[in-house]
Amino acid sequence: MLSLQQKKRMNIEELREHCLAVKGAVECMPFDEDTMVYKVMGKMFAYFSLMPKENGFWVNMKCHPEKSAHLMEHYQGITSGYHADKRYWITVYIQSDIPDRLIVELITHSVEEVIEKLPKYKRIAYQESK
Repeated sequence: MLSLQQKKRMNIEELREHCLAVKGAVECMPFDEDTMVYKVMGKMFAYFSLMPKENGFWVNMKCHPEKSAHLMEHYQGITSGYHADKRYWITVYIQSDIPDRLIVELITHSVEEVIEKLPKYKRIAYQESK
């Protein structure tokens, strides 16, 4: 069995591809030239820096508070949101102990959290969009 260091882990380009694969996703750089932001219906669901921190590349995503607590108990690579509301955002270090499939699931969860908070007419518009 391969160790964590031997396993291929998601890289920043693959993370970008997964974010862009979200229905209606828009990529922008509203903060600076190093921070990629992903939005649906004008609301952020993920953002990450093109410059790694000491623990490597990371992505911030919206997450339900109960789910956040559970994830932080089970994964060293998930912490409270960096430069974000720590109740509703998590930071995920993409090349840590987190399986790639979980990162993809968390992107989907983040989008669901964003859509859930939209006014009803916008939720319906998103659900009906292609």
